[in-house]
Amino acid sequence: MQKIFTFLTLLIGCTILAQKPQKPNAVELYHQIEKLNFLGSVLYIAAHPDDENTRLISYLSNEKNARTGYLSLTRGDGGQNLIGLELRELLGVIRTQELIEARKIDGGEQLFTRANDFGFSKNPDETLQIWDKNQVLSDVIWAIRKFQPDVIINRFDHRSPGTTHGHHTSSAMLSLEAFDKTNDASVFPNQLKYATTWQPKRVFFNTSWWFYGSKEKFDAADKTNLSKLQTGVYYEQFGKSNQEIAALSRSCHQSQGFGNTGTRGEEDEYLEFLKGESLKDKTNLFEGIDTSWNRVKNGKAIGDILENVQKNFDFKNPSASISELVKAYDLIQNLDDKHWKTIKSEEIKKIIAGCAGLYLEAVADNQEVASGSTIKVKLEAINRSNQKMNWNAINTVPNSFTTLSITELPNNKLVNQTIELQITDENDYTNPYYLKESGTDGMYVVNNQENIGKPDVIRQIKVTFLIEINGITIPFERNVVYKYNDDVKGEVYQPLDVVPVVTSSIQEKVYIFPNNKEKAITVKIKAGKDAVSGTIQLEVPQNWTVSPTSIPFSLSKKGEEQLAIFNVTPSKEASEIVVKSVISVDGKTFDKEKIDINYPHIFKQMVLKSAEAKAIKLNIKTKGEKIAYIMGAGDEVPKSLTQMGYEVTILKPEDISTERLQNFDVVMTGIRAYNVVTTLGFKQNILLDFVKNGKTMIVQYNTLDEFVTKDIAPFPIKISRDRVTEENAEVRFLAPNHAILNYPNKITQEDFKGWKQEQGLYYPSEWDKNFTPIISSNDKGEKPKDGAILVAKHGKGHYIYTGISFFRELPEGVAGAFRLLSNMIAIGK
Repeated sequence: MQKIFTFLTLLIGCTILAQKPQKPNAVELYHQIEKLNFLGSVLYIAAHPDDENTRLISYLSNEKNARTGYLSLTRGDGGQNLIGLELRELLGVIRTQELIEARKIDGGEQLFTRANDFGFSKNPDETLQIWDKNQVLSDVIWAIRKFQPDVIINRFDHRSPGTTHGHHTSSAMLSLEAFDKTNDASVFPNQLKYATTWQPKRVFFNTSWWFYGSKEKFDAADKTNLSKLQTGVYYEQFGKSNQEIAALSRSCHQSQGFGNTGTRGEEDEYLEFLKGESLKDKTNLFEGIDTSWNRVKNGKAIGDILENVQKNFDFKNPSASISELVKAYDLIQNLDDKHWKTIKSEEIKKIIAGCAGLYLEAVADNQEVASGSTIKVKLEAINRSNQKMNWNAINTVPNSFTTLSITELPNNKLVNQTIELQITDENDYTNPYYLKESGTDGMYVVNNQENIGKPDVIRQIKVTFLIEINGITIPFERNVVYKYNDDVKGEVYQPLDVVPVVTSSIQEKVYIFPNNKEKAITVKIKAGKDAVSGTIQLEVPQNWTVSPTSIPFSLSKKGEEQLAIFNVTPSKEASEIVVKSVISVDGKTFDKEKIDINYPHIFKQMVLKSAEAKAIKLNIKTKGEKIAYIMGAGDEVPKSLTQMGYEVTILKPEDISTERLQNFDVVMTGIRAYNVVTTLGFKQNILLDFVKNGKTMIVQYNTLDEFVTKDIAPFPIKISRDRVTEENAEVRFLAPNHAILNYPNKITQEDFKGWKQEQGLYYPSEWDKNFTPIISSNDKGEKPKDGAILVAKHGKGHYIYTGISFFRELPEGVAGAFRLLSNMIAIGK
């Protein structure tokens, strides 16, 4: 029979995928059977979300039917966010979910290591110093031993340090080192309690013209060692090309702005052979590997059954295959090969359920449940086929085993049951498992070896339906979920979250105390269940004071909120402290803030962090300027400006006019504003006239992406990729007498200590003589970068362009960044 397949995900994209369970049609089921009959796997390795080649992943998974995984060493925590204000670990949570949604579309599986994306790195030496190289290598080897790939494909070239992101090169270097060590039992032997050694057959580098510098150079290059795969496949049964599928997958990376348009026609991918057994047939990556069921001991009988299932599959009546599929399932349970037994058991269960139209669901009556509470869970089971089957029992977590009377599931008759589950203190709060303990700049902490690399939140509340078909009992596990009907969106699914009894959040994350006066700090208390009462207090060091020492609260309904206001007086000397919110309820202490991340293209996420903020007694002087802030790609700089004592107005681009700007002293644009705010292209003359008339304009960094106007400054300026990634790199003052370094605050070398992730990015490399460069710095071994702050007099006012990463430093409470920015705002005063 001609190869036929497609997938539901292609029809609906990321947004709906993140919510609703899949309900495969006959064509999708046939493709799942094809994959069931292929016992071969490929692991693609790179550094970040969006590094992966979705064209190749889709091709290997869907044209070749291989089990295809993507190992992203990091979760992308160090990137920028084009859809919201989340940065660092919260951005990593978003990008993790975007990868999971992307894999649902291209057919791959997602894996990670514990490496933390600490930001741009220019070489692997720096990367592997900040990462714990041994730990990351351990995680790569762990992924290989668990996934057992026959073939490894690296996205980047291990031989080109310094030519691309240090994380990129490091991913390839670690992959090759792991290839040599993963079959050695003396290497990370502790892993062998849970996995076996493994030797992939071969490893490749997914090269392209980009790595050669130009298409012309690539066309002229010797390709003797390259495999050429024709990936521009057209899937006629669905009417889409492989590239169109890949584009849908890549478009899930919305936080990075990687919306992609699919293409059609012939297209090739090139793989450079690096190690292992070379290929005679360079189009067959699995040469010399038995990818049939004969690969496993006692697998031939299973293969014979499933070959007939595939050959005789009835697209009008998929249920005709159920009996044979159940026979194969039963034989799979007797396999000695635990690896393929586990993988193929899950695959065939999904196919059996799909062929039967067997819909099993466990829905809670609330989206959030607190420890000590009871939730009602509605169980739904329906068999939409003529195949006879019984619902024998359920197994629940928590509450162990619950038995139901045997219930027949006749064709198309809905069967419902309602059970209650008691959530105890033994059930962990819902939280990304890798965020439960404090990590380092380079590594997350995960102490449970079996959890390392798991992509998603580990959800503990589950129901397993025990369904009997032809005398064989098959367990179908389902996470307990929550769903509701939205008048616009229709049926909406959300995960079930286990929450603390009460949470709190300090209103601002950084408080600036420019003098000895007290400042009010507001804390929001939120109930995780009905009838919660207790006291809340702020913890500060002894040389700071808080009044009152505690505040009682009482919340009658789950979800109810109450504000508590404390007056905090700083120490007399300059200092930085952590202010922590602590709640006492019935002798128990609660100190977590609950952060909800809710975007339509990913599953709703809940993150629990310590309920704290930074308070800074800062020797800073500010003037009373009124600032108009024009948001770009999204940042929290306006909050920091308000903390500094400025009157800040978020000005919509369409509201920019000469009359409106008369009320302000300074206009400041957010990060990447000239890349993403189209309206600025039509308002630039008004903004430059604002400067000419004696006011100040501060423009934060923009990337090399297309600009909404070519004249982002009053004089020529050329943006580059120059950046200083070493946050503590020495800073040299090019204009030591300039006001920006002297008024109203005297800027010294001390102001550039304790910076986070980087000093700045996308510095201009060329500028008009009207600009004055203020500071210079550079990463080790590089030439000085002088474009961090450029100031030009324009008419009666001042225009400032800066690549300094204020959007990172201010929310982190870096004192020197506040002092430097206040001087920029005060220029000309």
